[in-house]
Amino acid sequence: MTEQGVGLVRPLPGEGVVAHLNGLLLVCATGGDQPVEDLLSALNETATTGGDGRALARRVAQVLARAMDRSIGGEPVACAVAGPAGGGAAVLVSGAAYATVSGGPDGEVRLAGHDALTWTDRLVNGPVSRVELRLPGAGPSSPYARLDGGVVTGAGLECDFTRHGDLAFPPLPPRPPQPQQQGVQPPPIGAPEPIAPRGPVVPSTVPPPPVSPFAGPLSGGGPSGEQAPPPVQPSSHVSQPLPSPLPDPGPAHHSGPQPLPPLPEPAEDRGGPHDLNPPHDLSPQHDLNPPYDLSPPYDLGAPHDLGGPDGPPSGPFEPVPHALADEEPGEATQLDAAPELEQRPMVYGVDCKNDHFNDPRAPYCAVCGIPIDQRAVVPYKGPRPLLGVLLLDDGMALPLEADYLLGRDPERAPEVQSGEARPARVTSPDGSVSRRHLRVFLENWDVNLLDLGSVNGTQIQPPGDPNFYDIPPNEPVPILPGTTVRVGVSRTMRYEPHRNA
Repeated sequence: MTEQGVGLVRPLPGEGVVAHLNGLLLVCATGGDQPVEDLLSALNETATTGGDGRALARRVAQVLARAMDRSIGGEPVACAVAGPAGGGAAVLVSGAAYATVSGGPDGEVRLAGHDALTWTDRLVNGPVSRVELRLPGAGPSSPYARLDGGVVTGAGLECDFTRHGDLAFPPLPPRPPQPQQQGVQPPPIGAPEPIAPRGPVVPSTVPPPPVSPFAGPLSGGGPSGEQAPPPVQPSSHVSQPLPSPLPDPGPAHHSGPQPLPPLPEPAEDRGGPHDLNPPHDLSPQHDLNPPYDLSPPYDLGAPHDLGGPDGPPSGPFEPVPHALADEEPGEATQLDAAPELEQRPMVYGVDCKNDHFNDPRAPYCAVCGIPIDQRAVVPYKGPRPLLGVLLLDDGMALPLEADYLLGRDPERAPEVQSGEARPARVTSPDGSVSRRHLRVFLENWDVNLLDLGSVNGTQIQPPGDPNFYDIPPNEPVPILPGTTVRVGVSRTMRYEPHRNA
């Protein structure tokens, strides 16, 4: 099914609810104790996380199990789901629903929910040509009806993989990166280029000489000829352009003021010549505009003072060595290398009404705060925005746009050498931070911690909880916004999820 595309999906008229999202199909009855909302949530969660038909069947089975616990003596929930899985189709039917899968090597496969005490599921080998999910009373499909994505009223679905279905809600193509994301400075916006001043409107048989940047207004009716040469006697030193006193010739000169070129960034902020996207750079060119003070001059591109084999580095996040190294020894946080410009990973998300790309699980927009109706939006793949920052206790902010490896000597770690993570050197006066202590990695919209078997461990303080808890070594642990992380004994950082439009 996956290789064949989504196919043409048509709803069947009748009483019930049918849904189609990213090739996943759902049919369920309504009324009574039918868990329609839970089934639609299972479909939406599977589609937004990129799951296949097998994942959908498992989530639906959990919903059915909970419904059976609430109503042991009642009728089973009437529903059917299907989706691509392993080159074929995963199908689950329950209650009065039934399904038909045809075109595969097993021929036509029919499944009925009433044949089982709980539900019936099967993984049908592919490639398949047609999938049909039905409830009792479903009518024939109309040749003019189609469901390319969304939730409508109906009692069944037909999916024909021999015909191509042009999606009404296709995953949008990746949004074109803005000029600042491509490393290109946009042209400066300023006043229109002024027009050179003109002399008095006086008929003349000889065109006036070219206007010089140092020449005054044309003296067509001046009282004395000693103040300006006559315009009818152009000489070589007047007609030839004067040499520019500037080293860069640039475009043609104008007598009026010119718009200023964009000012270069301070050398302390730009780093070396290859410093294209320093991790601490949260300038307006990024999607994130933190309210934190990031004004100290950090040098991420110049050669670094990495310290001796046992000694700590000289300052927080590589401050200018000659200015701050002697003033702030001891406790330090430092980035050891400036990452190259890299494309943001593509994840499934949804847009709010103001076109802000959001986590599909979020009930409110992370940028403008308006509610997001999960049943009215269709997930699509787009570049993941900045998830926030990790704000360390020394004031440094790690933008959550890539993985990090924190430790006393992170640049030698294999994760850093292979380019999987950026090094962030963190030291403490008590020496409680290991050389390779903690990895922070991003997965879809989640921020995860992985303690790398450090000696003094890593602890987390969930938001609103006064206590710290140890995280197990070598096991990923997701954290929520507002979580405080303790690295070793004395170093802490906080996950701040702020985003701006």
